[in-house]
Amino acid sequence: MPNDAYGELLERWRDARILDSCDSLLGWDQETYMPAGGAAHRAEQHALLARLVHEERTDARIGELVEAAADDERVQDPASVEAANLREIRREFERWSKVPTSLQVERARTASLALQAWKQARNENSFETFSPWLQKILDLRVQEAEAVGYDTEVYDALLEVYEPGETAAHLIELFAPVRDASVDLLGRIRESAHRPEAGLLEGTMPIERQSEFVRRVAEAIGFDLHGGRIDTTTHPFCSRIGPGDVRLTTRYTEREFHGAFFSVLHEAGHGIYEQGLPADAFGAPAGEAASYGVHESQSRLWENHVGRSQGFWRHFYGDLQATFPDTFAGVGRGDFYSAVNRVEPSLIRVDADEVTYDLHIFLRFDLERAMLNGDLAVADLPGAWNERFEADFGLRPPGDAQGCLQDIHWSWGSFAYFPTYTLGNLYAAQIFGAAGRDLGDLDEAFARGEFLPLRDWLRDKVYGNGARYRPAELVERICGKPVGAQDLIAHLNGRYSRIYGLT
Repeated sequence: MPNDAYGELLERWRDARILDSCDSLLGWDQETYMPAGGAAHRAEQHALLARLVHEERTDARIGELVEAAADDERVQDPASVEAANLREIRREFERWSKVPTSLQVERARTASLALQAWKQARNENSFETFSPWLQKILDLRVQEAEAVGYDTEVYDALLEVYEPGETAAHLIELFAPVRDASVDLLGRIRESAHRPEAGLLEGTMPIERQSEFVRRVAEAIGFDLHGGRIDTTTHPFCSRIGPGDVRLTTRYTEREFHGAFFSVLHEAGHGIYEQGLPADAFGAPAGEAASYGVHESQSRLWENHVGRSQGFWRHFYGDLQATFPDTFAGVGRGDFYSAVNRVEPSLIRVDADEVTYDLHIFLRFDLERAMLNGDLAVADLPGAWNERFEADFGLRPPGDAQGCLQDIHWSWGSFAYFPTYTLGNLYAAQIFGAAGRDLGDLDEAFARGEFLPLRDWLRDKVYGNGARYRPAELVERICGKPVGAQDLIAHLNGRYSRIYGLT
């Protein structure tokens, strides 16, 4: 073990991260191959690992090393990797030291059991099955927020976990123009005479062939299958077990192509980010993602800016037709492109088009804030969800499975995570624009099958920096301007005005 404080600190922090990666592996298994009968024992495994990780990261020796390492000459330059490592370790140590280990253990155990209850409730289309578990998870997260403290509202204490430095008040201000622009664009699209045909994406598409096609595409855009895999689950996710082991999941429907395909692109974006992080810095902040919002920027960038582009389908459409000739052989590429970019309010967030997607996020953002602040009782969530959904989308969910039970996040206790998706959209639009300025016409590059230059550019600008910079600083360094809504709004108006013939 290194005999200097900074070196010992990194060793201790890395040990905790390895323990945490064991928990990630158990979580992946729980969502893919674990038999339902193993749920109770898995909850105890999660609880034990949560205790070990929390004890390791809040040990008094960590605090001593943080203070001693502050005198190390390697951390004196605030822009250095070493200074960033110390800054982030100090932030996490101070936060988690305020949270009792018993609370972390109970949260891990409860979340594992709540996940199984959520699956059952979703299958039964019954919120009542999940409601008591959601209340338990909510209460535990509020206790955590009270323990760490906050200036304005409970939400801010939890948001700090996912997007350091952000507040609910700032998000409301940042998101307002996105909401206005989305509603305006949706209104103009509804008045357009052009109606892409959604049925073009439906047919007989054997799951085995879908799996082969998505693997080819994921590999072509830069996801390394030698260091990753793709499995099936109830709700798609990406899990980094460690360097050389990044796992994606999706779900397939034999009669529908786009659901599984775009979920794989989304998760592959996460996976490409994870595979691009510095492997030799695993366990240190320099080897971790900058934030969940930056992470979502990569999933949304590869899913939407790349995967829904003209150039992408100029390259892949022939392969798609050859893979599913009965479904796509007679469909023109232009009609297909319009269909995959069709704008139509839908019940399910993960199936939403780019124009309406953020409206799904704003609904969740508002409702979870209301629950955390005590303004909305858990028992009243389905009714509040349905009323808000009908007001925003003109649709009323026919049941809880297509309403407030559709997302896995709250069963995990991931309150305050949802805003990172819209932050991801904002970051993605700016970062993709910067990539185009540096690399030239990306659409033409995609048409030639050239995706790796973009991936490599992102490795240099985003992935390789780990958590060296806070999210807003990272985006401004890459793009030369602060985070804002202008680039996302311009992207949406540009793409969908062309597709729908808007003026």
